[in-house]
Amino acid sequence: MKLVIGILTLTAALLLLPNPSYAQTDTYTVKSGDTLWKISKSYKIGLSEIINANPGFNNPDLIYPGDLVTIPLKRDVKSVEQQVIDLTNKERTANGLAPLRKDWQLSRVARYKSKDMAEKRYFSHNSPTYGSPFQMMRDFNISYSRGAENIAAGQTTPQQVVNGWMDSPGHRKNILDGNLKRIGVGYFEGGSMGHYWTQMFITK
Repeated sequence: MKLVIGILTLTAALLLLPNPSYAQTDTYTVKSGDTLWKISKSYKIGLSEIINANPGFNNPDLIYPGDLVTIPLKRDVKSVEQQVIDLTNKERTANGLAPLRKDWQLSRVARYKSKDMAEKRYFSHNSPTYGSPFQMMRDFNISYSRGAENIAAGQTTPQQVVNGWMDSPGHRKNILDGNLKRIGVGYFEGGSMGHYWTQMFITK
């Protein structure tokens, strides 16, 4: 299978978007005291995305124990993304650098980017939907002073994609950039390449 990777870096300033539904979902059973806000914080997913994934709730402020809430992301997707973060930080610590701090909001942006590449059938840092990764971060209202992006497609495992990035000088430079402090990873399964990966890095 063809494997591709891409890289982009930029020093920038500043980090909202339409809410396309995810094909990947999970289901949560409401317990006493739950609100959609609490559920969104627990899953680290935007409240608007959960509301959009549950059109059957006439009033999102009124949910009851036993109600089923569709969560627009499978838990195993987050597990895959976490593995990429862990492997990335392993490379950093092996090179004497502090680990990157996981930023779930940045992972949300990266996830949209991977999904967009798969569904729009392109492989580029510049999205026909969102523009550059730095414009995309701004549109998601994520503030940063420095940013970078690594993308890849076709790799089937976290280890394979991190190895590919580490074997590429430009991608390796992003991963081992001591001036970058936070990381978000977005994985999407589907599209012509089968697997799409995005790493986004920022310093606030």
